[in-house]
Order: sequence, then C-alpha cells, then structure tokens
Amino acid sequence: MVDLRKPLTALTWLCLCASASGADGDDIAKKLANPVASLISLPIQVNYDDNYGPDDDGSVWTVNVQPVIPFSIAEDWNLISRTILPIIDQSDVPVKGRGESGIGDVVQSLFFSPSAPGPGGLIWGVGPVLLLPTASDDALGSEKWGLGPTGVVLKQNGPWTFGGLANHIESVAGDDDRDDISATFMQPFINYITKTKTSLFLNTESTYNWKTKDWSVPINVGANQMVKVGSQIMQLGIGARYWAESPDNGPEGWGLRMNIIFVFPK
Repeated sequence: MVDLRKPLTALTWLCLCASASGADGDDIAKKLANPVASLISLPIQVNYDDNYGPDDDGSVWTVNVQPVIPFSIAEDWNLISRTILPIIDQSDVPVKGRGESGIGDVVQSLFFSPSAPGPGGLIWGVGPVLLLPTASDDALGSEKWGLGPTGVVLKQNGPWTFGGLANHIESVAGDDDRDDISATFMQPFINYITKTKTSLFLNTESTYNWKTKDWSVPINVGANQMVKVGSQIMQLGIGARYWAESPDNGPEGWGLRMNIIFVFPK
C-alpha cells in the first residue's frame, strides 16, 4: 500500500526551509486566489481525514494533483482548464481490515471567462465539468462517466477575495451495476492577503448527493505563504478541516490539509 505520509513530511520540510526565502509578487498572490486567473500553476494538495466506518476505524490520505492552464481564445476571452487527479490511500475503509491505494476518478472543469473584470470588478467564468472514470480500482471510483455545468463568480477588493464556485454532475454512461451519480458541489470562499504575502483562507467544499439525499460538508481554514526557491515561485500552505456534516460511515471530526503550488508566470 502506498504511504502518503511521505509527501506530507516532504511538504513540512520544504515549508521550514523555504519560508525564509521570501518572494515578490502581490499580483501572483491575488491570481492564486482567483480560480479563473490567467496564470499557469500546479497545485498539489494533501488531505487527511479519519473516523470512517461504523466504528470510526478508517482513515484516508488523498493527494490531489490539480494543474491549472489558461488559454487565450479571443481578444477578450480566456479558457481556463482546471483538472483534479486524486491519488488515494485508504486504511480500514469501507470496513476494518480493508483498504486500497491508487488513482481515483478525474474531474475536469473548463471555464470560459472574460479576460478583464466586469462592472463593479466582478470576475466570472462558466463552462462544462466532466467526470472521467480513471480509478485504478473499483473501490476508488464510480466507474461512471459524468457531465454537467460549472461556474465561478468572485470579486477582489484590495487584499480581499470572496466568491463561490459550483458545479453539478450527472452520470451519463458507465457500469450499469454501479449507482448513478447526481451531485451538486458548492464552494463559497474568502481569502485575505497580508503584506508579507501570506494568504489566510476560509471555505467549505459542500457536496449534496441527490440520490442518497445527504450532505458532505468539510469546512477548511488555513494559511498559504508565497516563497521563492531559486527561480521557482511557489505557495506553501497548511490548514485544518472540520467535517460539519458527512454521510453515514463517512469522515468525522477534524482533518488536515497541506499544499504546495508551483507557479509559472508568463
């Protein structure tokens, strides 16, 4: 079984070594707070959640690899590609003594967004979201193809960024023996950037399952720091997550989030 504690240790070490380096770029910090900014980046996000199962014995490490690639498609329009590829390590899930490690299903979002803010400084983007059945094991994915709409709207005012991202996915094909998917994802967020380019964030990543009529609601809070190691600009972060609501046998209580975001300015 893959031990995802190693990436967590590496991220901790990098935070300690790089935090003294400092980094320029108030503009980059603001773009990283904007999901549809014209900025190439490679976020790698590590999540740990536990208390899964009927006896709260299970735990899950998830590393989300999330490349963001913008394309200029017209003088006033951008297309922003946001991909989420999860790498999962489950212990005692779904029951004690069981567990799988591998790749989960990919979620691919495409946002068509104006290249400049609109009236009142409003920034927005809309487009399709796709669920791709890429899981390396049937216990790590849905074995379903999914499709739906996605959108984001936000405003940036000085050091503040606030807004929300949402999508809805319906399964359209796949294994007939697996449950169909009808899920709505909502992510309201707020971010504050300090003079030292530390970004303080608060968000939820709520999902409503229309088939089982239940919510998954983790609340995330933490901080990200802009740094520069050699010529590479990056953002390092750590935070906590609390499960305000989860399905039966889902995660409970507190979890951990860490991330590293590699930035590639034009």
